[in-house]
Amino acid sequence: MVTVSVEEFLSESNGGKLCIFDVRSPAEYARGAIPGAASLPLFDDAEREIIGIAYHNEGRTAALKRGLELVGPKLRWMVEQVETRLLPGQVVGLYCWRGGMRSAAVAWLLEFYGFQVVLLRGGYKAFRRFALAQFEARRTLYLLSGCTGAGKTAVLSLLAARGEATIDLEALACHRGSAFGALGLPPQPTQQNFENSLAVALWKNRAAERIWIEDESRRIGTLTIPDGLWQQMLSAPIIALDVPLDRRIEHLVQEYGSFPLCELAQCLEAIRQRLGAERYARACAALKEGDLPSVAQIALEHYDKAYRHSLRKRAERVRWVEARSPEDAASKLCILNAQLDRLHNPVSLA
Repeated sequence: MVTVSVEEFLSESNGGKLCIFDVRSPAEYARGAIPGAASLPLFDDAEREIIGIAYHNEGRTAALKRGLELVGPKLRWMVEQVETRLLPGQVVGLYCWRGGMRSAAVAWLLEFYGFQVVLLRGGYKAFRRFALAQFEARRTLYLLSGCTGAGKTAVLSLLAARGEATIDLEALACHRGSAFGALGLPPQPTQQNFENSLAVALWKNRAAERIWIEDESRRIGTLTIPDGLWQQMLSAPIIALDVPLDRRIEHLVQEYGSFPLCELAQCLEAIRQRLGAERYARACAALKEGDLPSVAQIALEHYDKAYRHSLRKRAERVRWVEARSPEDAASKLCILNAQLDRLHNPVSLA
């Protein structure tokens, strides 16, 4: 079997050559795993505890024998799980916690069966060190900002299609960052899994001259942007999209208008105090009538005030770009790219 570094492991996986399996217990896997890895536990949570107790009370040999008893009946299942997921031409990538006995044992089984296997040197522990280091590495970031409904996520997607390096924090966090941000999205990942996906995204863009990231609060739903990256975001240039109110209302109705009114009402309840009694009452009345543009406009009275206050506090880093649509914004930002090294010199792109 071959043992490789984290960078080599990710490179092979990113190229589609590796099919990755995590042989740690289900609980370990649930807390955090390498993005794209499938769970292939050598021991379940209860079995891992049994082996740990045997090791503590009776020593290594007794623990190994107990492990052999437990794993014997599931050897065929493990082989079949790999067969089910492995594509033609792929190699099996394995890791455990430290790159020790668990991954080595499964690698022996799979190689004996006939699979080609690559082990991650140092296991998941090494990957986590690698992931945390990505947030400390200095990068050229540009924050894409603008009031709610400006279509920032769509603009990021268009920039990526035009060859720009982008990272969609909200997609990685499964949350749009507002009281309405969880609607229609799967549950948020664990903090570790969010960090892992973000670290891999940063690593994939390591050669980029700049990376576009949406201007976010430190917390996205229940998740927190890692400190090293957050500190860089605090000093990064901000490109704020100035999109007309009617276009933003139209965008919000398109994005949220298909959700049940009861779910929208729960979101309004979450910002009731910030809206104030009068605006909250108007929003609820409009929602009851199915007047979603009015609901969006009332909500924006709150969100715009907060967003513009945030941008005013960072005015020395902000450049405004007028845009009528995400396509218009992406086109203007691509023109702006040639001037990004001179952001302190105002240039009108209206």
